[in-house]
Amino acid sequence: MSKILCDFRFLLLLAAAAFIYIQMRLFATQSEYADRLAAAVESENHCTSQMRLLIDQISMQQGRIVALEEEKNRQDEVCGQLKALVQDLERKGLQRLIDKVQDGSDPNVRSKALSYDQLTYMQHLDNEPVHTESPGELIAYYKIARHYKWAMDELFYKHNFSRVIILEDDMEIAPDFFEYFEAAAALLDNDKSIMAVSSWNDNGQKQFVHDPTVLYRSDFFPGLGWMLSRATWNELSPKWPKAYPCWLKENHKGRQFIRPEVCRTYNFGEHGSSLGQFFKQYLEPIKLNDVKVDWKSMDLSYLKEDKYTKYFAELVKNAKSVHGADAVLKAYNIDGDVRIQYQDQLDFERIARQFGIFYEWKDGIPRTAYKGVVVFRHQTPRRIFLVGPDSLRQLGIESA
Repeated sequence: MSKILCDFRFLLLLAAAAFIYIQMRLFATQSEYADRLAAAVESENHCTSQMRLLIDQISMQQGRIVALEEEKNRQDEVCGQLKALVQDLERKGLQRLIDKVQDGSDPNVRSKALSYDQLTYMQHLDNEPVHTESPGELIAYYKIARHYKWAMDELFYKHNFSRVIILEDDMEIAPDFFEYFEAAAALLDNDKSIMAVSSWNDNGQKQFVHDPTVLYRSDFFPGLGWMLSRATWNELSPKWPKAYPCWLKENHKGRQFIRPEVCRTYNFGEHGSSLGQFFKQYLEPIKLNDVKVDWKSMDLSYLKEDKYTKYFAELVKNAKSVHGADAVLKAYNIDGDVRIQYQDQLDFERIARQFGIFYEWKDGIPRTAYKGVVVFRHQTPRRIFLVGPDSLRQLGIESA
């Protein structure tokens, strides 16, 4: 009996030893697998990190390639614009055509300008530091103001021009660009209520224009291809502002600007000094006139100060007035011209956004406005007039 008990204890001891051995092997195996798994995870993380780094490097290189391609495309567009400008003026039989004014020392700009015998090259070097007057202001606007001042003084006082057309290098011109300005020159010279003539309409997108022969007066300075007389520059030069976009508010003095319904310039400069502001929504869809208008046969006397208010008032008065929160919807169902009154800036912005026109105000007025009235076509020849709270009185319209 004792022998059997001893054998049983021996077997138990062997079983316990085997169990302990198996557990130790399992633990060792699990530890080994855990170490391998940790190594694998670490290796995977390292590979992921390296892959992300590689992707970032590729993206940076692609970004540089895209930036270079965009710069090349822009240079091609600028060169094309300059070539078209020179060719257009050559067709007019002029020998010495234009002044090319460079702001800065980029040798490529200088080389391109000097490659045209028809150009008088002028260079402006401005190394003075810029001190902005308000936080967040763009230094570029101060640089532009200095450049304009220098260039205009040179052109008007050194070269003795009576009128100057200012055209940025990132703008394409219409086939009747120069004829348009020639026709408007008489108005600029003889009507002192006209401050400048512009080739631009801020609401000149394809769906908002129709007639390339129609011109308007505006209390808002459009810029982007404009003509100024020496008489006006004599007034502006001594008090030219430090930052360019702010010059109109203080020097407007009730004068207006001539602008076309259909633009005579197209701005392709998405990455300019304004940092591409509004480009995709408002500038890229602009309709550049492609019709050769015979401006010499056009009677522009309706634009004179003593005639225009009455002419424009008749257009506004004859438009059908619609009211209410659904005025825009009602306008869609009317065939003729439509007049919608807005109460204030917020109300104007609400209506403008519904139509899709430029809603921004500057210097206290909407873009393109004349006596508070903004006019545009809406997918048809009909006109839409957005009329300010005091516009009818200013236009002399007693009942509407």
